[in-house]
Amino acid sequence: MKHLNISNDIVPIGEFKSSISKWLKNIQNIGHPLVITQKGRPAAVLLSPSEYDELVYKRRFLDSVDRGFSDAESGSVYSRKELKKELDKRRLRGTK
Repeated sequence: MKHLNISNDIVPIGEFKSSISKWLKNIQNIGHPLVITQKGRPAAVLLSPSEYDELVYKRRFLDSVDRGFSDAESGSVYSRKELKKELDKRRLRGTK
């Protein structure tokens, strides 16, 4: 995700509402997130669909890595021999 540009990527909700189409095109073309303020405080962040997908993908990846570390710390892991045996068993089930 591209970094926020303070001077261009923060907009009051009234300005956003009056030019929604412009802001949506801007997000698609430039790729910056847009912070929408309400009463001078951040109220929402608008992202392009591709930025959102990238964030979700990265979050899932990091969660998966975290689960792997947790499994390793708790000893819930396969030895190399056990892994090979399990993979062979699953491969055989998939071919039937």
